[in-house]
Amino acid sequence: MDIQSWIEGIDGLASLYSFDILEDGSFSEIRLMAVNKQNEGMLHMNPAAPPFYPGIPYRNYWMDLNFESFAYKCASTNQPLYSYVNARGVWLKGFYIPVRNTDIAAKADNGKKTVYCLYIISYSDKVEADSMSQKSSEVANAVMEVSIKIHETPDFYQSMADAAKEIKKICGAEKCSLYTVDKNRRTCTFISEEGVRDEYLETFASEMGRTPFEVAEAWERDLALSDCFLLEDLKVIEERDPEWYRSLCLHNIHNIILFAIRSNQTLVGFIWAANYDVAATERIKETLELCSFLLAAVIYNNQLLARLEVKSMVDELTQLKSRNALNERVEYYAEDKENAQNIGVVFADLNGLKSVNDKKGHAAGDKLLIKAASLLKTYFGDCEIYRAGGDEFVILCPDITEVEMEKRLLKIRSLSEETEDVSFAFGTAFCEEDHDIRRAIRSADERMYKDKEAYYLNHPEKDRRARKRI
Repeated sequence: MDIQSWIEGIDGLASLYSFDILEDGSFSEIRLMAVNKQNEGMLHMNPAAPPFYPGIPYRNYWMDLNFESFAYKCASTNQPLYSYVNARGVWLKGFYIPVRNTDIAAKADNGKKTVYCLYIISYSDKVEADSMSQKSSEVANAVMEVSIKIHETPDFYQSMADAAKEIKKICGAEKCSLYTVDKNRRTCTFISEEGVRDEYLETFASEMGRTPFEVAEAWERDLALSDCFLLEDLKVIEERDPEWYRSLCLHNIHNIILFAIRSNQTLVGFIWAANYDVAATERIKETLELCSFLLAAVIYNNQLLARLEVKSMVDELTQLKSRNALNERVEYYAEDKENAQNIGVVFADLNGLKSVNDKKGHAAGDKLLIKAASLLKTYFGDCEIYRAGGDEFVILCPDITEVEMEKRLLKIRSLSEETEDVSFAFGTAFCEEDHDIRRAIRSADERMYKDKEAYYLNHPEKDRRARKRI
């Protein structure tokens, strides 16, 4: 029979694979026997691969351990298999079909038997809910338990810790954690059933000579666009990532699960489990496929809220705390009188900003604001600095003495005199026993205006208010 003609009759992206079952029960490497025209794109996945011929080693084109595991199981057990995974940047729906046609499948020969697996695939950029739901009751129940843990508490980190504990049980693992990854901030968090364990994360990363984020980048490379590792031994890790392999051996880890968590194809974390129950590998993989989908939404939403919170609490231009952050902090001190005691308050106004905006444009004014913020950070970097409005800044200094605060203000005034453009008007006040934080800010504001009037008396050319009165 002409295998190529046979596979062309199959609708969909189809390819045929074969391997040998050796006399000792082990398997040979997987060979690619045929690809239909609809799926010819796979022949160009690796530009360095030699020209196709029937029987070319599959790894010349790709290396996906999960695919290989399914192909081996399908053909060796004569069992059709189905997978639905988030890999290679898309959602892949794969059908593995054992081929027993006597014209294609070979008979036992010299202690080995050649078997065949037909692989038909389709893909989509978006997840299909129906495809995700085609799981056994055991898998569905396990996923339901994880879903409950994720949503049982509004505390994100506690919910992640509870989910890690449940996943550890599902995997029969000795160790398990969720490793969240924020690519925008280039930060990672290590969450075990005991909660956030970033001290372990730092140790773990330093053993490999990496930062925590570099660990995540390395893991993504190690997966090689696959969705996960479920490795019964560490040979593949030893080949792909020797530094990680040494670290795993150091902690007596002999098998590993690494499952990527992706939201809209963006990596947001990993499920990490070690010394798991290898007898339950297939069930674990099916369960974690769904769990990763649920976790992705929760982790992504938490990262989005964090970014929005930062955006609302940080002034984008100067990178100082924003007016919203100031209001929230004042509210806190107003409600907690004890913590509001012994706080120095500085109200600062940048002199001449309006004049710069009028004469040189707002871009020049923005540069002046950035320079002014930098000067405030130099002398009050250990305090809370807020941009309260256009040219106004508020500094809250817990546990500072009046003498120390005046010293810092004198240094800023002295330095600003050496610059051509940065000049501040200052007003100060102190919160001491029973002193109201809001009243202290108002007092500092009033004193700042007196300082500002003195500045404009000495520099009338920069007083836009005077020009308006003429």
